[in-house]
Amino acid sequence: MLAPETSPIHAADTAWMLVATALVLLMTPGLAFFYGGLVRAKNALNTMMMSFGAIAAAGLAWVFVGYSLAFGAGNAVVGGLGHAFLAGVGLEAKGTIPHLLFAAYQGTFAIITVALISGAVAERMRFGAFVAFAAAWTVLVYAPVCHWVWGGGWLGSLGVLDFAGGTVVHVNAGVAALVAALVVGPRRDYGRQALLPHSVPLVLLGAALLWFGWFGFNAGSALAANTSAALAFVNTLLAPIGALAVWMSLDHVRTGRVTAVGAATGIVVGLVAVTPAAGFAAPMGALALGAIAAVPSYFGILWRSRTRLDDSLDVVAAHGVGGVVGALLTGVVARAAWGGTAGALEGNVALLGRQAIAVLATLAYSGAASFVLLRLVGAFAPLRLEAHAQGRGLDIELHGEEAYGSGEGAILVLHEQASTTPAAASAAAPVLAGARP
Repeated sequence: MLAPETSPIHAADTAWMLVATALVLLMTPGLAFFYGGLVRAKNALNTMMMSFGAIAAAGLAWVFVGYSLAFGAGNAVVGGLGHAFLAGVGLEAKGTIPHLLFAAYQGTFAIITVALISGAVAERMRFGAFVAFAAAWTVLVYAPVCHWVWGGGWLGSLGVLDFAGGTVVHVNAGVAALVAALVVGPRRDYGRQALLPHSVPLVLLGAALLWFGWFGFNAGSALAANTSAALAFVNTLLAPIGALAVWMSLDHVRTGRVTAVGAATGIVVGLVAVTPAAGFAAPMGALALGAIAAVPSYFGILWRSRTRLDDSLDVVAAHGVGGVVGALLTGVVARAAWGGTAGALEGNVALLGRQAIAVLATLAYSGAASFVLLRLVGAFAPLRLEAHAQGRGLDIELHGEEAYGSGEGAILVLHEQASTTPAAASAAAPVLAGARP
């Protein structure tokens, strides 16, 4: 998804990119449902709010300075500040679409990327700390890596292929999730109590919305209504089908059952894996890529569950491992007849080496920078909730609300209001008088 050269604005391309931008934005609420269903009921709203908080934090950071650092004129490492606060970003052409639309589309990528990280720290990280980290991470990690690949930076100049975000989005978020899980630490009852999803239907709904939005994510990365978009669209259909089939087969062979959570996870892994190759691989190559990627991610989740790494919602296995596999296999399955670049299957082994460089560089930079940012945020405010607050649930503790109405959240809010002023105490008294002890 390289920034396009300027040419006259095309109505059909603009119409498609308006739709694609809306589709990618929908992915973040879809992720909220996916993540929200996977946690316990007492943390469902907080987990979903992490995604919505990312919309605000990453969205503002992108508009203020992130877009400029990613796509502004700069050097091989980072863009300049010429487009800070959207300066010089108007209705002029950027490729065949308005520049403002291009910036908005790219902003939806920044939002979903930082939202992905929240799954690794669900059920114990403070909401305010995550929002602060999300804003800083968007500017200091996402934007530079985006510039490296798509904004005229050194990886793009090297010839690295990343059609829609294998390294920029998934490897980037995956390693940041790993670091965040380690820095924040495990949940208070991790390893001692079964931490089961409270709503599998929500997980399936989230997976469905993610798949739907991913058509804008991948096909929209062509930045036009053209044959490249059509190829990416079809590959976005086929790769998750391959991953889903393999994931269900592995489930059945290993346990004799096929789980709905596993099926939803397999779909997401297939989508992750095909993202960098969507506009470069033949359809059957994309199908095979999804099928292959399911295997390491599946066993990665099994391995993680036997360790002390509390990656709550397996962001590392799904997005980190899936992203690495997809980025590397892009260097294998890319076809000159389909995307214009030959991969290792057509004798261009050097492309696989360039893909590996991109993966390693992203892992190193994002991992180190994410660690520093988390430590900086933690120096000003605690990153995690105390054990007793985790036991009570983050919904009530941090938001004064509940996903499912037992009334405890409302009672807590009234108690807090009653302690502030005599007038509030008088208004709350009738309700509190009938509250359960």
